[in-house]
Amino acid sequence: MAETSTNKANVLNATRAYHEELQGAKGPFEPGVTEIWPSGAVLDADDRAALVEAALDMHIAAGPSSQKFESAFARRLGRRKAHLTNSGSSANLLALTALTSHTLGDRRLRKGDEVITVAAGFPTTVNPIVQNGLVPVFIDVELGTYNTTAERVAQAIGPKTRAVMIAHALGNPFEVAEIAQLAKEHELFFVEDNCDAVGSTYGGKQTGTFGDLATVSFYPAHHITMGEGGIVVTSDLKLARVVESLRDWGRDCWCEPGKNNTCFKRFEYQMGKLPKGYDHKYIFSHVGYNLKATDLQAALGLTQLKKVDGFIEARKHNWRRLRESLDGVPHLVLPEATAGSEPSWFGFVITVDPAAPFTRAALVDFLEGRKIGTRRLFAGNLTRQPAYIDQPHRIVGDLHNSDIITEHTFWVGVYPGLTDEMIDYIASSVKEFVGANA
Repeated sequence: MAETSTNKANVLNATRAYHEELQGAKGPFEPGVTEIWPSGAVLDADDRAALVEAALDMHIAAGPSSQKFESAFARRLGRRKAHLTNSGSSANLLALTALTSHTLGDRRLRKGDEVITVAAGFPTTVNPIVQNGLVPVFIDVELGTYNTTAERVAQAIGPKTRAVMIAHALGNPFEVAEIAQLAKEHELFFVEDNCDAVGSTYGGKQTGTFGDLATVSFYPAHHITMGEGGIVVTSDLKLARVVESLRDWGRDCWCEPGKNNTCFKRFEYQMGKLPKGYDHKYIFSHVGYNLKATDLQAALGLTQLKKVDGFIEARKHNWRRLRESLDGVPHLVLPEATAGSEPSWFGFVITVDPAAPFTRAALVDFLEGRKIGTRRLFAGNLTRQPAYIDQPHRIVGDLHNSDIITEHTFWVGVYPGLTDEMIDYIASSVKEFVGANA
């Protein structure tokens, strides 16, 4: 056993040395030559070693690292329960689908019920609504914050409205406290998509803590990564139990993988039309999925979680540096934090004024030609996307700003892998283009 431990330590030390060797082989930043990605994972020797150690221990399914991460993440947000899943998209699917559970009685969402959301965003905030046979109610957002408002949500509430599901735009919180209060007053469920906003606060309170359920993504573009992965958090124990069941094939049993008879009544249940004593491990109370993550993912998540505060500060620093440098540049709508919030920024959004003497396409082409990566504000106006044109939906008000976003908006990166030199190069490139074309 001692020899095995020594061999393992040697492998992990070699792994860290290998990582440092790779890092040392990277050359200095060369403007116009080095790729400046809009997003990406920041991984160190501890991250690489954590993955190798999990592989050495053959933790190939959900296990102790997954449970440890769930507990740590729930504590960070002050929520009672967290359930790790294989992606942020799956987290959204689980959160919304949980609200259709028969265990909620008359409160459950049923096919045809309406869920308020925004038109300008990422599809996986809206897809679970459609996938559950519910009707998305699309509302517009504000330019600058790229979020909707409590006023717009209030105007969209109708006789068939049963829930609200909205994402914080690129780390910038929407008016989440006011919208949570509206949901409470109208007895609506509230799902808070916090995938892009880990570490953001609104009114001094962390985002991801206002909804009945909230979700986070651990895709490499996000604040911390597991490669793939996501999580659903809640303080409602009934909803937590439904999320767990839906994630784990829909089974009624709550035993952890590799465990038996946690309830001490494994062969005593009588449910549905099954014979009494049917093995509880094979009783299914929901039509579910297998959306679990693995311990390899969780092992990486645990090392990333230790660094999340530093990542958040780096994002804020990069965003401020870029915002201050571009302040006053004509023909551009620059991003603004929602009043009362402190965002943990995901990206830096720029809208080219529709009346500008140049187009978004021209500016984006110029930046991409200088190896500065850009991205659209995701899907733009979702109602214009081919996947949603024929889907049942309702629109409240016009979607004027969502259309402007579709035609004129893009974003560049502020993630922790970017240096001051890179941020300054982004800013100087934008200013050079505008100066030459204004």
